Amino acid sequence: MSSAAKTLISPVVRRQTIADALRRTALRLPQKLGIVCGATSWTYAEFDAVVTRLAAGLSGLGVKPGDRVAVLARNSHGFAALRFALARMGAVMVPINFMLKAEEVAYILRHAGAKTLATDSGLANLAKQAAQLDTQVKQFIWLPSEDPSETVQGMHSFHELVACTAALPETALASQDLAQIVYTSGTESMPKGAMLTHDAVLWQYVSCVVNAEIAEQDLALHALPLYHCAQLDVFFGPAIYIGSSNVITAKPVPDNLLALIEKYKITSFFAPPTVWIALLRSPLFDADKLKHLAKGYYGASIMPVEVLKELAARLPKVRLWNLYGQTEIAPLATMLGPDDQLRKPGSCGKAVLNVETRVVSDDMQDVKLGEVGEIVHRSPHLMLGYFNDEEKTRAAFSGDWFHSGDLATIDEEGFISVVDRKKDMIKTGGENVASREVEEMIYRLPAVSEVAVIGLPDPKWVEAVTAVIVLKAGQTLSEAEVIAHCHQHMATFKSPKRVVFAEALPKNPSGKLLKRELRTSYAT
Repeated sequence: MSSAAKTLISPVVRRQTIADALRRTALRLPQKLGIVCGATSWTYAEFDAVVTRLAAGLSGLGVKPGDRVAVLARNSHGFAALRFALARMGAVMVPINFMLKAEEVAYILRHAGAKTLATDSGLANLAKQAAQLDTQVKQFIWLPSEDPSETVQGMHSFHELVACTAALPETALASQDLAQIVYTSGTESMPKGAMLTHDAVLWQYVSCVVNAEIAEQDLALHALPLYHCAQLDVFFGPAIYIGSSNVITAKPVPDNLLALIEKYKITSFFAPPTVWIALLRSPLFDADKLKHLAKGYYGASIMPVEVLKELAARLPKVRLWNLYGQTEIAPLATMLGPDDQLRKPGSCGKAVLNVETRVVSDDMQDVKLGEVGEIVHRSPHLMLGYFNDEEKTRAAFSGDWFHSGDLATIDEEGFISVVDRKKDMIKTGGENVASREVEEMIYRLPAVSEVAVIGLPDPKWVEAVTAVIVLKAGQTLSEAEVIAHCHQHMATFKSPKRVVFAEALPKNPSGKLLKRELRTSYAT
């Protein structure tokens, strides 16, 4: 077709946005159960109608296409509806980690230029405090929660907005328009805003559906925070896209999760390894009550081999997937499937359908088998760049590949194994030590429930390999026993110089270990 002919076709005709995906599911499956959250349940037709009315209500408040709308809220049907309403009207969602302090939230609000902030009753005070710290926020949206809660005074109510009878204004929204700015929680002092378009997120949905086998027949439980791209875009979004039924909760604790899995006969569930471990350790765990669970997903970190074996023994019917990626790639990049969990333990698998991945040296040459290099990607999943940060964008895309910052090896079958973050490698006595390798060794000790290995400042070693261990209930273990075990099975320089026993490990709401907090706590 000639370029002249192309101009005759409106982009709307070929458009595929996040909200279009919901509309099409609602047209295919109008009476199917789409959303359950607390006492609220919506069919797909009802969900789609709520989204349209909410979008119209927001438009009535002056929210325009391209406006950044921040969301500081726990999981709820209100959060789910707002996600698709913003996409439908062409506004840009900015989800914010609700574990941040007011000053940290304010930084994101200022950086994104958000004038509207959506929150819930439990986080309203934090939202107000942050908004007062030299931000552009002019109005608040109150979202309902999983449990009944009263509207916060001075905020526009979700229910009032959904009662809007005005028509939603037509917009010239295109697939390549910005859908969301997701701020990273990396090792740098200030978070960076990854700009993701509708088509980037949707290409990623396709990879999730194909590689993670997300299906219309699934009954999925979404328990990890929706502000995090893993729960939002690897599981919830693709489930809506394909037409699964979805149960949403804001309480990812064992007693609630186990009860919901049993009550709703959940077939599909995602959680990081820390949450899977907590389920296994719960006195309420009963495999018979989880008999419908067929698909289990994990990410954020590698599942310890001993835990994989325990899951296989106690939940033999559950097929497991390890999904690896990061915010900047929307976020799925590679996948290790059910057949390879114990055959390739510790691996994050191979690139998914719409991603090309390499492991390269500093001069961008493919590393040899078994050598450590950096993971780089090319994919339509990838972000446009970092919002208002050209320098970091150029650095991230150096050599026309996206640089993940993760160090890995690749084997003869093409399976990738993450060794560590490039900036988190422990350098002790002139040697590099991968913290995960030491953690895997310590997990072999039957008394260990969880472990995090970090490097701490040391006058002799520069960094001393340090293990922070949480023991299983009723178990005992000494520092000497841990060190002797590691000395027996691995090089002495890799073995911990120090062992600390703790009641719990610090984690963010998505279950990712906060090693920076451990370094601060134990750097004495």
